[in-house]
Amino acid sequence: MFDVFDPALVADPYPALARLRSRSPVHRIPGTDVHLVSSWDLVQEVLSAPEAYSSHLRSVLLRRPDGSATTLPMDAGGTIEQVLATADDPTHKVHRAAVLGTIGRRIRALESSVTGHVDRLWSSSFSGRSGDWATAMADRLPLSVVAELIGLAPEDVPDLLRWAYDSTEVLGGWVDETRLRTTVEASFALHAHLAERFDAALDRPGDDLMGELALAVQLGELAQGTAVLVLLQLVGAGGESTAGLLGTAAHRLATDRCLQNRLRAEPDLVDPFLDECLRLESPFRGHYRHVVDDTTLGGVDLSAGSTLLLLWGAANRDPARFEEPDVLDLGREGVRQHLAFGRGIHFCVGSALARLEATVAIHALLTRTTSFRLDGPEAEAAAWVPSIFVRRHSRLRLALES
Repeated sequence: MFDVFDPALVADPYPALARLRSRSPVHRIPGTDVHLVSSWDLVQEVLSAPEAYSSHLRSVLLRRPDGSATTLPMDAGGTIEQVLATADDPTHKVHRAAVLGTIGRRIRALESSVTGHVDRLWSSSFSGRSGDWATAMADRLPLSVVAELIGLAPEDVPDLLRWAYDSTEVLGGWVDETRLRTTVEASFALHAHLAERFDAALDRPGDDLMGELALAVQLGELAQGTAVLVLLQLVGAGGESTAGLLGTAAHRLATDRCLQNRLRAEPDLVDPFLDECLRLESPFRGHYRHVVDDTTLGGVDLSAGSTLLLLWGAANRDPARFEEPDVLDLGREGVRQHLAFGRGIHFCVGSALARLEATVAIHALLTRTTSFRLDGPEAEAAAWVPSIFVRRHSRLRLALES
């Protein structure tokens, strides 16, 4: 039986996911109405039918004190508004257009800004012979860029980072009762902060995403509450993909000196390297879908109102789609078809920005060192966040040689 909350899956979930994918690609978690979907073809089938599988977040898996799984309602009986990543069309299309247009127009201008953020973070934390890449670069860079893109002050970033990780922790499932209150309080604090900033933007819209959303509210295209919820989601999850990618990329390089040297000699390979990192360690391990009507998937009957958890990390290592799926292959054909950024209408709006940030940061790591490695035994230098939702390092200490 597959135990979604097996502690062994935190460090390396992939052998267990491979067994699950081959034996039970649509697997019901005992005691719940949640099914795990782990094969490439079945994940694609769900993504291609948004009318049958809603993106609305109705409930999430939660680990009981005894290690078993239960579910936690997330939508207050359908009264909580669904926005952006959890919205369905046509509502989702409105939210996506408001955000994607701004990011698309600013992505080129942001390149110098991203470089400046990387320089500042490097100077403050990596000028010596060691540093924690996870906490000092992978966590901070994305939130610094998101804050700038939205129009929030740089001094807000430490609070934004704390609120963002705390508020989304419940999605990871590994939350005991004492932490549940913390996650709720963090979500309220982040919402209050963004609502206050948005009120000011309505009076004087700036040249940023918050200003764009304020104009949309003034034109009647968005409700004010909806705009604040969109910002809440961007801050809450906006840094996760980049943070996960930055950690995975640095970890892979720190344990492979030959790969380091190859990328230093051939910097154009950084791009396919990052895609392989995204495929091999998808920053989001999975996303939820809500079953609209009674249906069948992979020969398994699903009842209306039940929940699916689409396992990107398992699908991206499906040998039916990728040859030698557990191998990092810089010449792999079709690698950008991976599911690390989702697929279809919910393809990540910030994917181009995540690639930009990761490219700049990894180039800095490679060019400002002659070599680097884990600073100590792997079990001590590197640690993953316990989560069924994200794949991100909580610690990644590097020893640097300049």
